[in-house]
Amino acid sequence: MKTLVLGASTNPSRYSFIAVNRLLQHGHQVYAVGIKKGSIAGIEINNGKPEYTDVDTVTLYLNPTHQKEWYSYLINLKPRRIIFNPGTENPVFEKLANDAGIETEEACTLVMLSTGVY
Repeated sequence: MKTLVLGASTNPSRYSFIAVNRLLQHGHQVYAVGIKKGSIAGIEINNGKPEYTDVDTVTLYLNPTHQKEWYSYLINLKPRRIIFNPGTENPVFEKLANDAGIETEEACTLVMLSTGVY
């Protein structure tokens, strides 16, 4: 199962940075996509919209005002689910995803990992 972290940052105080590390610690394979080049724990942060074919989960760390340009890209990846972390909740995008058969959750990836429900 691969997780795409959208909004990945090399800043260690950012939740997306922590999420990449925790996902790896829990044995998950991770794709990181962000606006700045760099890497997190050896995972390159991809810029743009790379074509992945094996994404199970997308976990969002993008403010809703910046999500619109990603709608089609993320839906076309056909993930099983999209996690809307605190501050990323977006009813419009959630409906689009649900209509495309993608499960959505308003939850915190870090809490899900720490409680074993990821």
